[in-house]
Amino acid sequence: MRKLLNGLYDASAWLAGLSMIGILVMVLLTVVSRLIGFSAPGTDAYAGYAMAGAGFMALASTLKKGEHIRVTLLLGALKGAALKTMEVIALVIATILSGFLAFYSARLVWQSWEIDDISVGMDASPLWIPQLFMALGTLVFFIAFCDELVLELTGKRQAVVKEDAHHE
Repeated sequence: MRKLLNGLYDASAWLAGLSMIGILVMVLLTVVSRLIGFSAPGTDAYAGYAMAGAGFMALASTLKKGEHIRVTLLLGALKGAALKTMEVIALVIATILSGFLAFYSARLVWQSWEIDDISVGMDASPLWIPQLFMALGTLVFFIAFCDELVLELTGKRQAVVKEDAHHE
């Protein structure tokens, strides 16, 4: 199961990277089209979709690598059972919130598909396609929080400790 979950997080990170390459391609296409004198409508919208995709698809990977911002002022003062309790409470809240985010993101995709919602730009793209990256990213993020919560409850979680910037 661990190998499957890590593969899911890695695949999500790779999709985030591919989305960033998509942003680069759209920006370069826009620049080249202006230099050569042809129109490339919709490239700004597609760059925006790719940017959203990159952000959402990277959520789980950054969580698992300990790269999310954490406020550790209170946690640094706690030890033992109090620290574990606060970690569990924080993970439960984060799991619930990420679950809601994943649910409503998927619901948005479904509604956009159901009513044939399209972008308002010249490209007139079906909006469910770029929204799908948001829904997938938030679903993997929810799975990552569930994973972290289970690991914490079973005592197998190894929190990644990042030093503060002023200590480096």
